[in-house]
Amino acid sequence: MTTNDSHGNAKPQSGSWILVRHAERVDSGDPDPPLTDAGKARARTLAAMLAEAGITAIYVSDLRRTLETAAPLATLLSITPTIEGDAASLVSRLEAHLSDTLLVVGHSDSVPEVITAFDGPRVEIDLHAFDNLFVFSPANGALARLKYRGS
Repeated sequence: MTTNDSHGNAKPQSGSWILVRHAERVDSGDPDPPLTDAGKARARTLAAMLAEAGITAIYVSDLRRTLETAAPLATLLSITPTIEGDAASLVSRLEAHLSDTLLVVGHSDSVPEVITAFDGPRVEIDLHAFDNLFVFSPANGALARLKYRGS
């Protein structure tokens, strides 16, 4: 079964995207800081949670903290993350994955931007929140917001 998007194109009725903001980063003034120990623990928890989710692709930004957040799952699943430098490029790439299960690791501004670009509801992510996990259906804009902790 398919529906049409705002341009009249058929959209498949499957696919689940998991979107998270990167884990806790070192606050050092460095424009591209690594994860803290707590952030590394959160990344390992994310990998354990999503190991059996059927993820076939992982997307990250061009900043170290997103790649480090995705790394444990990417290693576990033998997936090389795709790096996209900005939200507009990411949205364009994701249009080819409407029926896939994938992980997107972004930022407090880019995760909400991806969700609304695919007709999902508006969400906000507090600058100090690293525990949001969104399960999004691009086919119908359905969104579940969950919380997860590091180990």
